[in-house]
Amino acid sequence: MARGRAKGYDEQREAILARAGELFALQGYHAASMNQVAEACGLSKATLYHYYRDKDALLVHIADGHVSRLCKLVAEVRALPLAPEPMFRELVRRIVEEYADAQHAHRVLTEDVKFLNSADRQRILDQQREVVAGFAAVVGALRPELARAALAKPMTMLLFGMINWMFTWVKPGGALDHAALAPMVAELFLGGLPAVRPHEQVEVAA
Repeated sequence: MARGRAKGYDEQREAILARAGELFALQGYHAASMNQVAEACGLSKATLYHYYRDKDALLVHIADGHVSRLCKLVAEVRALPLAPEPMFRELVRRIVEEYADAQHAHRVLTEDVKFLNSADRQRILDQQREVVAGFAAVVGALRPELARAALAKPMTMLLFGMINWMFTWVKPGGALDHAALAPMVAELFLGGLPAVRPHEQVEVAA
């Protein structure tokens, strides 16, 4: 009979991912070692390998876990019976607040996905595209003429340019937290969106 998992196994796996994500974010994926992860977790290296076979497995689980939560969040909000503008505001609020508790994982997703093998990298990039597509659909509902001009996605990418790098300057315990910043992000975007004109689109060379 196969041995069952010890009580607390899943909690320990999540704790290891959190500590590994912090190390990768602060030191860089290549600079951080399994020895350092084990030490940060208060585990022996042998025990660490019981949970994750190598550093690549840690990277996959950190990136995949983060982007999967974002996909789930977008799907949940889009299932709500909301008009486009309140749905957009709720999407921004939820995703900004999700980032507040996942700054290290987000830095890893942003900077270290390139180190994954091609299959894992493609799967995670596809999930990122799913998140962007969900936002772009709502942006397109707000401004259908931008959707028709194939500008809903570029507008969404500009929005994510504002959101994605908040982790570089928003400090825990600072005067502004993510909950306060989320409506500001929505107001900045919604205030500027009406000024965008499809006929002003500039063709960019491939």
